[in-house]
Amino acid sequence: MRPLVPILLLACRPPDRGGEPPTPGEAADDSGAAATGGGDSGGADSGGGDTADTDPYADAVVDFQPGEGAGYGQDELPEVVLGPPEGGGESAGGTDVLSLGCGGSIALAFEDVGVVDGDGPDLLVFENPFSGWTETGEVAVSADGKTWASWTCAEDGAGCAGLNPVYANPDNGIDPTDPEAAGGDAFDLADLADAPELVRYVRITDSGRNPCGSPTAGFDLDAVAVVN
Repeated sequence: MRPLVPILLLACRPPDRGGEPPTPGEAADDSGAAATGGGDSGGADSGGGDTADTDPYADAVVDFQPGEGAGYGQDELPEVVLGPPEGGGESAGGTDVLSLGCGGSIALAFEDVGVVDGDGPDLLVFENPFSGWTETGEVAVSADGKTWASWTCAEDGAGCAGLNPVYANPDNGIDPTDPEAAGGDAFDLADLADAPELVRYVRITDSGRNPCGSPTAGFDLDAVAVVN
């Protein structure tokens, strides 16, 4: 597993807004057990309309299954994977991440927004790759947290998350929902034959093709952002 470098999703139409999604389970804490969501992501208001807390980021961790070598970032769950990405650019991987471990997975819920199929990419997933180093993961979406549709994450990296450096960071003002500027990996619901009309859950699973054996093993999740 790579060491984390100590140096340190498109201006689009607004995402679909609605009430709380169905809940497959309570949010997961750093051991995979139940806990509540939190962080800078805000939450769903009772009426499901626009509020000051509405943002394009995940609102809760509903499941976390750490794989071999997981550990980094678990003491900062759930906030570490909620809110905007904190990218380090092309030469440095961001450190505000959760390492899933080899074969590990995490499922996130969107309570105040949902993902729909709009023009261009609909979702951005942010890992912490940098020049010469990538770790890949499979991305899946769901309307209810039970039935999932997945993009195929090929051995050559096609269709995977974790390939592109992350440029968006709260310190530089880059829009984390602009795929042309934010970095990260873009996903289009139009590419999934069985995609739900309204996505309320996103799951990222380590591809199993990344180095294992350290507390930073596997796919390192920074953030997920809704574009459409």
